[in-house]
Amino acid sequence: MTASEVDIVPGTEPDLRQLFALAQSTFAGAPGWDDERVLETLLRDVVFVAREEQKPAGYVALRPDDRTTIVVEQVLVAPGHERRGIGHRLLEHAEGYAIAQHAHRLRIVVESDNWPAQRFYRRSGFVPVAEELFELALPRAG
Repeated sequence: MTASEVDIVPGTEPDLRQLFALAQSTFAGAPGWDDERVLETLLRDVVFVAREEQKPAGYVALRPDDRTTIVVEQVLVAPGHERRGIGHRLLEHAEGYAIAQHAHRLRIVVESDNWPAQRFYRRSGFVPVAEELFELALPRAG
């Protein structure tokens, strides 16, 4: 299958359990993993889910930082769905959402030793603005 067969939709309350289980199964052993923080983010933030055959293939969680900035709190592509454009589609959706909210920038924290993620965000147009902080300048909504 290709990413073109993936729909990106607003997350719903029933999605939360699946998304949390997906994140937990993917990252629970990673340094810095925190069940409570991840669950809190899923409950508090604006979440968009990539769906493939009615099942979550990934998600992006967004929160406003101030009136001009939206922060990508979490982005996850489910195991088995990598390298098919789903991460890029989730970021594009986040960008569109941020523009619609009249934000000037989209930001994400990327750990300094996570070179694959840094390359991914650079390819997506993000630039480093501080240690572990990447930013995408957004066009203004017309």
